[in-house]
Amino acid sequence: MTDTEKQLLKIIADMDGEPQGAYNIRANGALQARSTTENIDIRTKEDKPGIDIIIKSGTKGETVHIPVIIDATGLNDLVYNDFLIGENCDVTIVAGCGIHNCGEKESRHDGIHSFFIGKNSRVKYIEKHYGEGDGTGGRNMNPTTIVNVGENAYMEMETAQIKGIDSTTRVTKAKVEAGGTIVIKEKIMTHGTQNATTDFTVDLNGENSGAQVVSRSVAKEHSTQTFKSCVNGNALCHGHTECDAIIMDDARVNAIPQVNANHIDASLIHEAAIGKIAGEQITKLMTLGLTEQQAEQEIISGFLK
Repeated sequence: MTDTEKQLLKIIADMDGEPQGAYNIRANGALQARSTTENIDIRTKEDKPGIDIIIKSGTKGETVHIPVIIDATGLNDLVYNDFLIGENCDVTIVAGCGIHNCGEKESRHDGIHSFFIGKNSRVKYIEKHYGEGDGTGGRNMNPTTIVNVGENAYMEMETAQIKGIDSTTRVTKAKVEAGGTIVIKEKIMTHGTQNATTDFTVDLNGENSGAQVVSRSVAKEHSTQTFKSCVNGNALCHGHTECDAIIMDDARVNAIPQVNANHIDASLIHEAAIGKIAGEQITKLMTLGLTEQQAEQEIISGFLK
């Protein structure tokens, strides 16, 4: 593994050397390394690119890493990953994609991840996206996440676009059954002329199901962001969708939160706030010895924490 690949893995998956437990590392469109455990199996799909991650019922306290790294220019990578999670599990899944592009052609990764979460299981899913390289070619990613939350199951998604992604369309679709809950926490940073679109759709289908969708983003320079979120309350349920954005320079941010109550006992809330950094915040930090740029960065870091 090259130093560039090691650095990408550290940034997107907190991997410093070989991780404990199950893992699957994909590099430049091909399998680079894989490990399974007694409770977590990883199998290569036979009909299309991607893998099946099969987690046995009752598996608790285990983590599986499935990062993707690209350091070849002109590579368009597409994968279909299915997560089959049994009942009564409590597991963590760490994904993420890093692109290092020093060439003139686009490097792109599109991942379609489908989750099938069994009854009473808890899943934490962490996904980070990062791009770097001094080439003129694009560093683009388009993740699609499809989540099926079973009865009394719980899914927490933490997604982050750290920096360096020129174009992304992030689509998440979730269906939640009785007693189930999905929590989505998104963080996005754009700069330059980058464009980022996120599109969430959550169907609360079961009695006492719940959803919380929270997006925090910072748009700098000439970048553009669009946030779309739709929560459909189809039963007695509770749903909340929220978008908070800091806009800077000549950037543009569009927020389109939507809630649809299709049942008399659906309780749904949506919020959206877009604004610039207040001048008094900058001034206060500068009195503590920070430069204006340092103060601005401290505010942004705290906002995205």
